[in-house]
This record gives sequence, C-alpha cells and structure tokens, in this order.
Amino acid sequence: MKIFHLSDLHLGKKLNEQPLIEDQEFILNQIAEEARKNKIDAVIIAGDIFDKSIATVEALGLFEEFLKKLVSFKIKVLIISGNHDSAERLSFGSDFMEASSIFISPAYDGKYPPVTLTDEYGEINFYLLPFIKPAVVRHFFPEENIESYTDAVRSAIKKMNPDFSKRNVMAAHQFITGAGRCESEEVSVGGLDNVDASVFDGFDYTALGHIHGPQNIGSEKVRYCGTPLKYSFSEINHKKSITVVELKEKGNVTVSEIPLVPLRDMKELKGKYDELVLRENYKDKNLDDFYRIILTDEDDVPDALGKLKMIYKNLMRLDYDNLRTRSYHSTSEINMEQRADPAELFAKFYENRNVEKLSDVQRDFVIQLIEEIRSEL
Repeated sequence: MKIFHLSDLHLGKKLNEQPLIEDQEFILNQIAEEARKNKIDAVIIAGDIFDKSIATVEALGLFEEFLKKLVSFKIKVLIISGNHDSAERLSFGSDFMEASSIFISPAYDGKYPPVTLTDEYGEINFYLLPFIKPAVVRHFFPEENIESYTDAVRSAIKKMNPDFSKRNVMAAHQFITGAGRCESEEVSVGGLDNVDASVFDGFDYTALGHIHGPQNIGSEKVRYCGTPLKYSFSEINHKKSITVVELKEKGNVTVSEIPLVPLRDMKELKGKYDELVLRENYKDKNLDDFYRIILTDEDDVPDALGKLKMIYKNLMRLDYDNLRTRSYHSTSEINMEQRADPAELFAKFYENRNVEKLSDVQRDFVIQLIEEIRSEL
C-alpha cells in the first residue's frame, strides 16, 4: 500500500494579516496531482487541518475541494484533529463520509477501534489518535496513573489494544521528545507536552503531526512530515515535501519524499538599502515571493519599509543588523527571545523587577498555573 503522509495544512492561515488561501490552494492541487500520478492508495492527514478551531468559509471550501479530488481518484483519506482544530467540528458528518472512504477521528472518547484497509498483503490497521491532553485521557481511564503527556498517549494506545503481529499504522498529533521546533509552532510551558517516542514501539509506521520541519524521530518509522508550505521565516531553509510511505509485507516499510514547489516562496535578503534597490540586484528575483529584509545601514533609512515595498511587494518583515541593534541583542538572540516559552519570560520579568531569581517552588507554581490557563483556552 502506498500512502501520502501529510499534516499541519493550517488552512486559513495568514502571514502578517495577508491571507494564504491562494498559496494553499496551489499546493493542495499539487499534492492531489502527485497522488494521482503516483497511484496513491491512502492519504493520512495528521492534524491541524485548519489554523483556527472555527475555520473560515474559504478554508472549509478549500478542504472540501481537496477531499473531493482525492475521492475522485479512489484514494482513501484518514484524518485526525490537531491542537489547532476543533475535533467536534472536524468530525461533523464523519459517519456518512465513511461511505466515500473518508475516515475522521472523533473527539477523544476512549474508544478508538482501528480503520482496517486491505492490500495484496492483507489487512493494515490504522489507529487515528487526535491531539490529547492528560486530563482528557484521565477522565476516561481514572484507574490509570496518568501524570504526563507520555502517560496519556501510552494509556490511550494501551486501550486500543493493537495486535503487533499484524501491520499497524499510527497517526498522532503530539510533540515527541527530541523533535526540532521552529517559531511558527505553539510552545508548551516548560516542555510539559513532551511525549517519549517509545510509546509508538511496535507500530510499522507512525505518522506524526504538530512539528513544521520534516524529520524522523529515532528512525524513519516515526516521522513528522512537516507542513506543505513555509509559515514563518524560521522555516526559510526547510525543504517542504510529501512523505511517501510504502508498506508491503510485515516489516517491509520504505519512506521517501516528493518535493513541493510553492506558488510563492519565503526569502531573506541582507545588505545596505542602496544595494537592495539597485535593479541589477533584484531583476532576476521572483518579486512575488515573501521577503524578510535585514538592512545593515548604520543609520535608519526614512520610510525604508514603504520604499522597499515598491519593489518587494510582499515584504513581510524589516529588521536592522548594525552596531546599534547589536549593542542590545544580536538578531539571533532577538529571535530566541520571541520563541521563549511564557514561563521563561515570566522568570526574566520577575528577576528584573525583584533583583532575584524565582525559587524552584515558585517556578513550578508558575508553570502549573500557565498550563492550567492554557488547558482552559
């Protein structure tokens, strides 16, 4: 069986308030065509289909068209909800969608029988686990000792009772310990959302969502496919792709990638203002791409953003890198500050205001409090 592993479509997302629906439609059409050309049997979408829990009309329409194309190619679709999705809204109508071979995991209820598909080698069981938190799983299994996200996922899988003598595929949307993050992802306080990869031992392949950079965790059998598009400038060097998984007889799994080409890419330019506005320096560039520009002029250029936008019309971010900015922070330090989790930011604020550091007890209280607030959002 040949499978496309996708995740984190984030349909409806905006970049600096600019809608990306056109870019997303372009890439979904490309994915659907690749699925047709490669005679794909099934597509797994491992969460964060939408960027907001209440999806826009445009995002809903785009996803509907994508599903219709896959179904028209006789491709089965398996979907789980991510932390950005509303599991209840996403699974609306899932019962009758199964008639079209679209399988959507409902909101977690402790009962998750597999979706079983067949190929020339026999049955493959697909376990569809939506994004879960410890409190949710603990509610259904109070007898289990569930303290952490690892405990929650391990208990959820245990209750699925998979037969590991058969071929099994897991789809999950969690942060696995050791995965590399970028600034476009939601950071949990103190790394409390970490899940140990060992919980997926025994599965022939684990299709992960949540992390935007494609990467294997331990082996290619536990993998994040990454987003199909770049959603922040921290992803500039990502090579976006479709992960292709081919399962043959038990134990025979191969993983490959098909590169994706966006409608508009993300680029970063660095230099002096006078250099960047010279036609000879930009005439061969795709000026429709999204740009971040870092000016190295020692003096601020009046209305630099407006002037540069006359050339680079999709200029999304303008920064300076000079003696003045480096005297406060290096550019990389600023970016790291932006990615710091709330507990670390509070600790720095507290130290600045009180001229002493948080105690371990205070830090633990802050982490717990922020996590409780986040769980209620």
